[in-house]
Amino acid sequence: MSLGVFGGALWLAVGGVLAAPAASAATGGCAGELVRAMPLPGAEVRVFKSRTQVCAMTVALRPGERRHMAVSVQPRGGVPVGDAGQFTRYAGPVTVGAISRCVYVRGETAAGSVESGWILC
Repeated sequence: MSLGVFGGALWLAVGGVLAAPAASAATGGCAGELVRAMPLPGAEVRVFKSRTQVCAMTVALRPGERRHMAVSVQPRGGVPVGDAGQFTRYAGPVTVGAISRCVYVRGETAAGSVESGWILC
């Protein structure tokens, strides 16, 4: 009987581990709540905020073809953290600590760029 309970617990534990990547794939690895989406030609920059961090990524609206994409997040008083290159789905995620700090988010594709200005103050 105890083997059945152990087996059931193991099954639930493995199911939880295997389900975790699928949940994070929806946000691309950013934790927190989506607080802003900034449109770009063929893409959008998504900004997420958790209790202690801000995370951003540039996401292609039609994944598949390699294209230039970039994203950066700069906390006020800090240096920007970014990711740029030729991607099929998204650039990023990039994360900075942002407890009680404004952030400046930039996103870019070959067809254009967008900037947030100082947000989440």
